[in-house]
Amino acid sequence: MTARIHQPGRTATQSGQSKDWWVLEYEPESPRQIEPLMGWTASSDMKAQIKLRFGSKEEAVAYAQRAGIPYRVEESKPSVRKVVSYSDNFRYNRPIPWSH
Repeated sequence: MTARIHQPGRTATQSGQSKDWWVLEYEPESPRQIEPLMGWTASSDMKAQIKLRFGSKEEAVAYAQRAGIPYRVEESKPSVRKVVSYSDNFRYNRPIPWSH
């Protein structure tokens, strides 16, 4: 079973860039199944519940190598944030004039 080492992104309620830790989690061995009585999704894969946090990518890779776990590292894309100021809406030299 292959493990995925990645840096999680921010949630929708956060305004920061990203988290500063790395996560090792296993990829699912089998697809999820719909449980017939309640309709919930179920899985018999117990390793899907394991998420290990590490302070750096090197620590996560060293752990995977030491434990003999095949892994792949997913680098996060740099986030591009456009700096927008509320006062720019009212500039006199605004490139697009007000329509109302």
